Amino acid sequence: MAAAGARLRIDKWLWHARMAKSRTLAAKLVEAGHVRLNGRRIDGSDKLVQPGDILTLALPHATLVVEIRALGSRRGPAAEARTLYEDRSGGPGPDETP
Repeated sequence: MAAAGARLRIDKWLWHARMAKSRTLAAKLVEAGHVRLNGRRIDGSDKLVQPGDILTLALPHATLVVEIRALGSRRGPAAEARTLYEDRSGGPGPDETP
């Protein structure tokens, strides 16, 4: 997927991982203060992320805590997007019943 030490803009990663429907919406999510990177609130969609970073997202339907596993090179199908992160929220996943 990406070379060691590679980084990607957070808005682009959120779009690749299908956390937002568009890059513009991903940028608005970040700029509205709904995203934390490694526990710190960020307000600019130009912040760079890398594998190993922890994101906390306050989405309309849930709060997610994910660890970035890969950066991705495109916005692929949902199954491919799920390989970009590991859910650390502790609750049931979207395909699981509580």
